[in-house]
Amino acid sequence: MEYRQLGNSGLKVSTLTLGTMTFGGHGGFAKVGSISLAEARRLIDLVADAGVNLIDTADVYSAGHAEEIIGEALGGKRPHGLLIASKARFTMGPGPNDKGLSRWHLIRAAEASLKRLRTDVIDLYQVHQWDGLTPLEETLEALDTLVRSGKVRYVGCSNFSGWHLMKALEIARREGRIPFVSQQIHYTLQAREAEYELIPISIDQKLGVLVWSPLAGGLLSGKHRRGKTAADSRLAAGWKEPPIADENKLWAIVDELVAIADARKVSGAQVALAWLLGRPAVTTIVIGGRSEAQIKDNLAAANLTLTAEERARLDKVSQPTLLYPYWHQAWTANDRLGPADLALIKPYLD
Repeated sequence: MEYRQLGNSGLKVSTLTLGTMTFGGHGGFAKVGSISLAEARRLIDLVADAGVNLIDTADVYSAGHAEEIIGEALGGKRPHGLLIASKARFTMGPGPNDKGLSRWHLIRAAEASLKRLRTDVIDLYQVHQWDGLTPLEETLEALDTLVRSGKVRYVGCSNFSGWHLMKALEIARREGRIPFVSQQIHYTLQAREAEYELIPISIDQKLGVLVWSPLAGGLLSGKHRRGKTAADSRLAAGWKEPPIADENKLWAIVDELVAIADARKVSGAQVALAWLLGRPAVTTIVIGGRSEAQIKDNLAAANLTLTAEERARLDKVSQPTLLYPYWHQAWTANDRLGPADLALIKPYLD
């Protein structure tokens, strides 16, 4: 297992992270999975033995039950030097303040997560989604308080747009707050929108990148083909993430993915994960599954290296349209582009 530095911090995390959205199976999350405490213990031991040192969760997963399962599975201890990441923002109660990124909600949410996880500190605490009603100054002050009180070690964000992220980083600098060290984003062969802003920002601002749903909800596992959805999948159960804007392009990507996987005698999932691990700025990929077999298969991606020719085939079939102002920069500013610019624009110049 490879370990990469998490943004501009001294923390090193494994290139694969165990995701726990499948833990618990309460409410709408039953469509994703319903891993029990006993199964969770086996999965945590399995990934830890493979070198995974980060578990990612959120308070909203099964209404807190996923965090409770992790706390029970670890027994209030941190075997194998495991790190815990959690998130807050979504609704956790009936009151008008039981959601969002206000000081009131964030501090209460962190304290509740600590109790469920049976730990004194959360290693990476992430705001799970944007809140356009709460001033960022208030959110960052609350996160700063959590770090300085010893309840949280590092902070990050998830699902922010580029301007949200840059505004937060600037406020943290201006007011002397603890800054984000990472962002958790959706980024796959099927959905490469993060390359427009979020990946260049990560390179320029030295942020770590955690990738959620790296197999596009299972679409890139190789089990789903044009006109055929696996009966035991979250898609068949009605899970709607991610949206599919161009179905023909999706299946063209899957066809190329499966062709490479078959030639290498590996799964389509492993090829999709290996492609992501070779992309600029990516620190770790959050893997999950409904079974031990799926997790074992995903773990094998850590040791799969794609050839330059294989990567080029996948890049070509999945390449997004260059939006404005980027196509204009590619045409008229290509003599003075920096590393962050080129992370997006270089393939179009070639």
